[in-house]
Amino acid sequence: MVFGSVVPSHLSTLSLKQALELSNLYLENAYKTGDHDIVLVLCHEAEAALSQAKSASKKLYIQPGDAEHQAMRDGVATAYVDLNKLLERQGHPDVAHAISKKGAKWG
Repeated sequence: MVFGSVVPSHLSTLSLKQALELSNLYLENAYKTGDHDIVLVLCHEAEAALSQAKSASKKLYIQPGDAEHQAMRDGVATAYVDLNKLLERQGHPDVAHAISKKGAKWG
């Protein structure tokens, strides 16, 4: 890949805030397209970014009661709700349910 020397790893180096922003970008674009296959690819990538958000959140040294920490948790929970809705609309209720369970852990 050409970008290997510019971007070391597409997700593993992202902070919680960056991973959340990336997942939101994927979700926004998934809502905009009418192509079923593209929606599913974007949902998959959004889930991967949210998974990175989980990893990144473990590296934070913010007190759990901190407003910034809570805002990030709320943002991740909201992203999971959006991902759930998209998957249900695409006719994947079982996957949507599994995503819902992941989101419930955040909010």
